[in-house]
Order: sequence, then C-alpha cells, then structure tokens
Amino acid sequence: MKRLLVLSTAILMNCTAAPSQKISDRSGNAELLVSESQGGTDEAGFTIIKNEKEFRNSIKGSFGLIGLKKEPSVNYPEFPRNKKVILYQMGIFRSGSHRITSIKNASVENNTLYVEVPAESSGGMDIQVLSNPWFIFAVPSDYQFTSVKLKYSN
Repeated sequence: MKRLLVLSTAILMNCTAAPSQKISDRSGNAELLVSESQGGTDEAGFTIIKNEKEFRNSIKGSFGLIGLKKEPSVNYPEFPRNKKVILYQMGIFRSGSHRITSIKNASVENNTLYVEVPAESSGGMDIQVLSNPWFIFAVPSDYQFTSVKLKYSN
C-alpha cells in the first residue's frame, strides 16, 4: 500500500507540473517545441495544430489547466509562423522515463512523415509508472503527409 501511495504521488506531481519551456532544438528541417513525459493519450497518434489558440490549448489541456479561474504562469513557446505544427502522442509506456529531447531529422516518404529521434538507452533502474509522453514539433509547411512515424537512431 505504501508503494502504491508513492507512485500515485509521483503521478500527481508530474501531471500538475507546468509545461516545460521551449526546448532549443533546431535540426534543419524540424524544430522541437514542447516535450513532456506525462499528460498524453493512451493511443499513439498525431494532430496538426492550425493556430496559436489550438497550440496553447494543446499545452494547457495536457496538464488539466483548462477551466481554472486564474491561469498559472506558463511560459509558452512561440507558435512558429509559416511551418506545420504537429502534436504527437506517443501512447502508453510502462516506465516514466520516456521523453523526446531532440529531433535529428524529419522527412516525408510515401505520405508518411518520418521523425528521427535519439534512441533511448535501456537498462538500469527505471521509474516504474505508466506514462503517456507527447511532444509538439514543427516542420516545413510544404510537407504533405497522412501519417507520422518515429524512427529511433543512435
């Protein structure tokens, strides 16, 4: 019972944290804007964010901040102009360490946007808690795709 309480507290603390600030990662054709290890959906998938309002709501909605009378002080990253902005939900993982820290490359092939990210090192001790990581990134506006897939590389 004590272990369950510790895990519940860790989840609660992580879900109520403010969104992380803009991650400085411009890898030529892709820009990582926000990345979190909690707050996403159970199913992997993507959504194209069309404007500043959707962008802010995507960040706020993931942290349960919508509907609060007084919005906490959140330092939102700037919404990129003339780029396609994508919210990517990574799905559910059995450890709390999943989080995208950089984007190496992005390319479109056969209507699929491939996003190359660093492979996570495995082994050692991991936080044993269910996590739902997500991230928001931008690619050139002329990229045309109907699906998004992550490619892990060293």
